[in-house]
Amino acid sequence: MLILNRRRFLQIGSLASAAIMMPKFLKALERGALVPPGNKVLVIIQLSGGNDGLNTIIPYRNDIYYRSRPALGIKREEALSLNDDLGIHPALKGLKALYDDGSLGILNNVGYPNPDRSHFRSMDIWHSASQADQYWSDGWIGRYLDAQCKGCDRPTQALEIDDTLSLALKGNNDKGLAVTDPARLFGTSNDTYFKDLLTQHPGGDDHHSNVDYLYKTMGETISSAAYIQQQFKTYKSAEAYPNTELGRNLRTIANLVMSDINTKVYYVSHGSFDTHVNQQDQQAKLFSQLSDALTVFTGDLKKNNRFQDVVVMTFSEFGRRVSQNASGGTDHGTANNMFLVGGGLKQPGLINEGPDLMNLKDGDLQYKVDFKSVYATLLNKWLGADDREILRQQYPYMEFV
Repeated sequence: MLILNRRRFLQIGSLASAAIMMPKFLKALERGALVPPGNKVLVIIQLSGGNDGLNTIIPYRNDIYYRSRPALGIKREEALSLNDDLGIHPALKGLKALYDDGSLGILNNVGYPNPDRSHFRSMDIWHSASQADQYWSDGWIGRYLDAQCKGCDRPTQALEIDDTLSLALKGNNDKGLAVTDPARLFGTSNDTYFKDLLTQHPGGDDHHSNVDYLYKTMGETISSAAYIQQQFKTYKSAEAYPNTELGRNLRTIANLVMSDINTKVYYVSHGSFDTHVNQQDQQAKLFSQLSDALTVFTGDLKKNNRFQDVVVMTFSEFGRRVSQNASGGTDHGTANNMFLVGGGLKQPGLINEGPDLMNLKDGDLQYKVDFKSVYATLLNKWLGADDREILRQQYPYMEFV
């Protein structure tokens, strides 16, 4: 099965690579056939800092919620109703609209055994898909690239829209590429200094393997920069994306998704959601930015017939404590919720039950869904990859795709 999946992956990559060699008039005529039907894409939005899930999906009929948060609890009349028991934060109007049209799935109580409340350690666990007592130096998307990209001609199958590459996209043999502005990356990579430096390296010296690796990486980056820029120019969205960092980043992703690029995974961060103080204003502002950007992004995909082939997944490294603190905020907690957005969801809406405030552990929510099952489902059912090899263990599949 893995060989077939990898062959399919390489076929898509080769097709995308060949597209830049075609005359422009022929490319225009054949545009619809160049992006293979069913060419699935995963977009990951990291809500950095530990988003407060209880004020995201609100149990507005639960007295424990309001007793625990006398100042922070979202009033029932302000929450956007999902059903009789749960509502969504009032700043997430765009996600409520996606929920209403069957394009949003909500997973509650997501976490992992023996949770860690350190930002850095918990994020490493989410990035690597390790157990809490395991320390891995590679990421789950990086291992996906290791498994699927043997023989791929360009390291562009996973792109992070950022200045630095997260652990999630670092494999043992292959890595994603971090880029904020394809045009700027292309301009920098064409600097005479780098090109001259590359031509002066003889290569093949076993005693300087680290130097060879650096030159190899530089060569791949220069080649990839040209390829990304070529694809980036293919489509320019006419939609009015918000002038926020997330809005600009999702516009970049949209321009690439609508091109013939071989990228299967896009990664972007939003935050910080570390709301120890002044939570109401900070979370509402970040949610408004998320909602506005996703509304335009999903509308862009729909207009270009790509919404069925894209899943957007959000996650945060942990949730917050059930009880508010003395500073108008919340401290680091455990289980949380995740959003899944796409036109191809098989299980939209509330996928599982809401938070159980009757059964806390040390004042925290207890997880009921291991996030690695979400990863396994997306890897296997959406990206057609061998999730067991990538995650180094078999996790139960879910039914949302």
